[in-house]
Amino acid sequence: MSRIGKLPIKVPSNVQVEFDEQIIHISGPHGKLFRKISDLISVSLNDNLIIVTKANNTRIANQLYGLTRTLINNMVIGVSQRFERTLQLQGVGYRAQILNKNLVLNLGYSHPISISIPEGIEITVEKNVVLIIRGFDKELVGQLAATIRSKRPPEPYKGKGILYKGEIIKRKVGKSGK
Repeated sequence: MSRIGKLPIKVPSNVQVEFDEQIIHISGPHGKLFRKISDLISVSLNDNLIIVTKANNTRIANQLYGLTRTLINNMVIGVSQRFERTLQLQGVGYRAQILNKNLVLNLGYSHPISISIPEGIEITVEKNVVLIIRGFDKELVGQLAATIRSKRPPEPYKGKGILYKGEIIKRKVGKSGK
């Protein structure tokens, strides 16, 4: 049995939870999210606690049990507090700026890279090299951070590229000259 799935989810006072058959709607001060829940899982709300239970004891229900609880918990945290990812640009001439709801990155290529910022996501640029991505949907924040990082992943020889905050790149030794 899933140890994660059986934990109840505490709902803050500023978050509203509604059920519409197998769709859960969660709204809070930062936004609104909804998710369709499998028929193998049932969700109930009792005294500001969301409780996730399995409808039957099959293998697929066991797999979805902890996943569903974690997804609902991320939705509650997102609409009440928001999620944040920080990226750092390391390299000579690497910089970022925001122009007209687009993130423009100069990463050493012959052209700047433009990435459109989706709805519900807020990006702030500090000192031209630190990107802070905030949003209420954890999946969308993480995907946008991964997309930005994929434009110039860190390389192990000089350590240049786009890194997550606190990420350590294991450096390699270059060729030795004779």
